[in-house]
Amino acid sequence: MTATMKFGIGQAITRREDDRLLTGQGRFVDDLGEPGDLHLVFVRSPHAHARVVAVDAAEAKQTAAVAAVLTGADLVADGVASFPPNAALKNATGGKMSTPPYFPLATDAVRFVGQPVVAVLAESRAAAEAAAALVVVDYQPLPAVASLAAALADGAPQLWPEAPGNVAAVSKFGDEAACDAVFARAHHVTRIDVLNQRLSPVTLEPRGARASIDAGGRLILQASSQNPSGMQQSLAKLLGMPPEQVRVTVGDVGGGFGMKTLLHAEDVVCAHAARKLGRPVRWRATRIEEFQAASHGRDQAAEAELALDSDGRILGLRVRITGNIGAHGHTAAAIISLMVGPKVITGVYHVPALDLRAQAVITNTNLVGAYRGAGRPEAIFLIERLMDQAAAEMRIDPAELRRRNLIAPDAMPYRTPMGETFDSGNFPRILERALAAADWAGFASRRQESASRGRLRGHAVSTFLEWTGVVHEETVRLQVEADGRVHAFTAMQAMGQGIETSYLQILADTLQIDASRIEIVQGDSDVATGIGSMGSRSLYIGGSAMLTASNQAIDEGRMLAGEALEAPPADIAYAAGRFTVAGTDLGIDLAALAARQPERRIAVSTLQKVGGPSWPNGCHVCEVEIEPETGAVEIVRYTTVDDVGRVINPLIVAGQVHGGIAQAVGQALMEQVVYDDEGQLLTGSFMDYALPRADDLPHIDTYTDESSPCRINPLGAKGVGELGTVGATPTVINAVLDALRPLGVADIAMPATPERVWRAIREARR
Repeated sequence: MTATMKFGIGQAITRREDDRLLTGQGRFVDDLGEPGDLHLVFVRSPHAHARVVAVDAAEAKQTAAVAAVLTGADLVADGVASFPPNAALKNATGGKMSTPPYFPLATDAVRFVGQPVVAVLAESRAAAEAAAALVVVDYQPLPAVASLAAALADGAPQLWPEAPGNVAAVSKFGDEAACDAVFARAHHVTRIDVLNQRLSPVTLEPRGARASIDAGGRLILQASSQNPSGMQQSLAKLLGMPPEQVRVTVGDVGGGFGMKTLLHAEDVVCAHAARKLGRPVRWRATRIEEFQAASHGRDQAAEAELALDSDGRILGLRVRITGNIGAHGHTAAAIISLMVGPKVITGVYHVPALDLRAQAVITNTNLVGAYRGAGRPEAIFLIERLMDQAAAEMRIDPAELRRRNLIAPDAMPYRTPMGETFDSGNFPRILERALAAADWAGFASRRQESASRGRLRGHAVSTFLEWTGVVHEETVRLQVEADGRVHAFTAMQAMGQGIETSYLQILADTLQIDASRIEIVQGDSDVATGIGSMGSRSLYIGGSAMLTASNQAIDEGRMLAGEALEAPPADIAYAAGRFTVAGTDLGIDLAALAARQPERRIAVSTLQKVGGPSWPNGCHVCEVEIEPETGAVEIVRYTTVDDVGRVINPLIVAGQVHGGIAQAVGQALMEQVVYDDEGQLLTGSFMDYALPRADDLPHIDTYTDESSPCRINPLGAKGVGELGTVGATPTVINAVLDALRPLGVADIAMPATPERVWRAIREARR
């Protein structure tokens, strides 16, 4: 097998970047410091809500090794702006969404525990920490609300005058009258309330940044980011600088999960301090700071009703969503609850009528932003919990109820009640493959065997899909050099998902050259402009751009080869990195052709546009065992069949699905950010916030199905990065409930910790 074939599309090869990362040769942002850098430390708010009366930093400023102490007033005086609100959303009166302005350092008030208030810069981290302890901030505490229930309660403190009732924005979808009509004639109605609890997107590498001024006076920010180009634009806007005077570079990224799509307050302060002081400045978050002030995820409540006829076929769905966006509204939180999640609210089912209302609520808690799946896990959790509850109430097998309601493949393209169009998918095929692979029919014997050991056994199946794509275009620049190397410049960003290797496979396969000749150039706002890696768009859109750019390079080369070989371009063939004249032995290598050009290269730039979002889908089957005397839950079998369109690298696809399932298991069984009633964070460390470990997961049987490739991009691929997270949470919880339902337990809140399960069992027995 040739090297080219090894790196071809569809090959399960290990990632090129793994050798470097696994041998400790990665270059993360905290590895980039140089002697002479200033170290940045923040004084953070101990209050969930308080007026900032005064800041006394005199003693800190006089401390040896301290270079500067900056306050919010200092930054405002220097022209640093607040983060812009999301102008696309509307409040209940139809006006623009409005929430309290969020400055990189607090000005008049603090609105969540951990909010940055004062920045201290010193010659060492220890000196900066010592000086920060000397800063005295005079706070006047104000009433705080720390949960959705508290924010919406009668008489709750109003946190912002332009968000009456603490509701910052609303959305509405569907046909209320049509939905009311089908509910009026329904044979059965299932009702459910669910809460997707708040989570912390824990990344292996904490946030960090290093800012400096180059010889030409440009501001350089080295960051841990999923979106260097977007960060450059946002940072320039807040600092009041032309974008071309700001450069953002990104090296290795130890996980992003959506949290690192944001420009954070600390990044802005770091950059401004470097510009103000004329010295490099570096900052790295502690784990406590990450729990306090890195964006959180989820925190969404929903009430829903599902109307069905006597055969169990869905007639209509009524949903009310309430999302906690935290103290400020500039993040994606409101969009996630009001717009993105609803895109998949009906799942893979034919739902004739829909009535959906959603609202975004402000509280005195940390900012909520994108977290792996961003709205789709919450929506799929709701519809899949509804389906299992309806199956139990109507005494229909959960798989059969789904079978009766799945959208048929011959209905594609299918338009949903949300106005979205599914271009492809064979949901019944995926369901049947998963049921067979998981031996759904043989579950009864396994349940009996578990009972013989005193264990409760449950199983569940989820059929689901997700929306991927975000902005539906991306630019790639491809250069074939005279020495035979190929450079692909992209604004997409590797962050542990293996995208570099997938790009190599596409390029090597299309250009028919050895992958060792190809280099993916990323992580630099100077080399490419785009949206970055988020929303599972890296392969679906970025990979399509790589394919198109490769073909354009071959087409351009064919024209140039025609000139060099004195033959019509139509007579020029291309194979294995060489252009030849058909029927002759005349030819020229790709590198030699590049060397003949005035700039000694062949360069193409492609703006890849796709026809809309992709709709990866799957079916998960989970079996759990529960120890009734302790409430401990063990996942004993897990099977997935996933349709991600054309598979570029099966090994990477499996890894992404496994990782997503692990994070979903974390939400289902152990993870939860907890604030007390006063807004104090109770889960501020790994002693308080539980994460899944390898021994919490079984072997996962993962299969893919390529029978329904995406029809609206040239690659045929669909997104995969968030698919496991979307499907696994309801599958695990429904399996737990299936085990507990014979005891009379009809519902359980996430996370289903051993204590919570144990209490549910005891209450049912009483």
